[in-house]
Amino acid sequence: MHKNSLLVLRLFLSFSILLLSILTKAGRNNLLQNEGPEIEGRWDLTLYDSITELPSWLEIQRSGNNTLVGQFVGYWGSSRPISRVNFSKDSISFSIPPQWENGTNDLLVEGRLADDKLTGIIILCDGKILKWSGIRAPTLLRKSTPAWGKPIMLFNGKDLQGWHTSGKINQWVAEDGVLKSPASGSNLLTDQSFTDFKLHIEFRYPKASNSGVYLRGRYEVQIEDEDELFSKQLGSIYGFIAPSERIAKIPGTWQSYDITLIGRMVTLAVNGKIVICNQEIPGITGGAVNSKEAEPGPFQLQGDHGPIEFRNIVITPGS
Repeated sequence: MHKNSLLVLRLFLSFSILLLSILTKAGRNNLLQNEGPEIEGRWDLTLYDSITELPSWLEIQRSGNNTLVGQFVGYWGSSRPISRVNFSKDSISFSIPPQWENGTNDLLVEGRLADDKLTGIIILCDGKILKWSGIRAPTLLRKSTPAWGKPIMLFNGKDLQGWHTSGKINQWVAEDGVLKSPASGSNLLTDQSFTDFKLHIEFRYPKASNSGVYLRGRYEVQIEDEDELFSKQLGSIYGFIAPSERIAKIPGTWQSYDITLIGRMVTLAVNGKIVICNQEIPGITGGAVNSKEAEPGPFQLQGDHGPIEFRNIVITPGS
């Protein structure tokens, strides 16, 4: 073969091998990219413990071309990161280390995707196994600003009319215009449910106590005396959104929240100063009444983490 012809042949073979390598890599990347989107997004989960339904939440997103990561909220506790979500065809699995010291094993989740719904099992850190199901979380996007109605006093200052407890034991009392939970016990919920609203609420707690105001019963605005983590301190959307600064007064002092919630977008003022401005709440927080984000929900006052007092609870509903 002529020398020039041999050189051309070698160049052609080298180019073909390079082209084949590029096409193979592109095909593999396309496969990986096409494998994830159907599982990506936010999911409202329900765990089934005997006859009890427990709310939970999951978000899955892409990190790079071929890795799925996420975050998970159990029926209690804060949002936790997932370093890797395994997804192949219709099967999903991931694990998370224990959140508290008494957890002995990783939390393990396994499930399947079918008809854009998830089902599976979860093995808790104590070894208990629960079934679960999940649907896609709603976007809750609003096309326009709500028309605001007349302000409503949710607490009449005299008794618990319009409220009910989450448990059988009621430790809540109304005294001298103040709604009091003198010791840990049941949470307190409004009988009425709401969608979009403006809320004014005042609260007072002793040193080292802990409480929260759950918007629609699902998103906790934290009340915390001492927590060094911004995303879990007073004025945070627990585990999700940190306040821009700490505005807390000393324990034993009356303080206030002014909250506007429109869809998922929240604005929060602590003691008259805005610390969260029109930020999106990704999903439910631990301790939510349910994971049905598309529905209206009540206000829930946390009463199981120490003494707490509330007064001047006023809502302006939107429509």
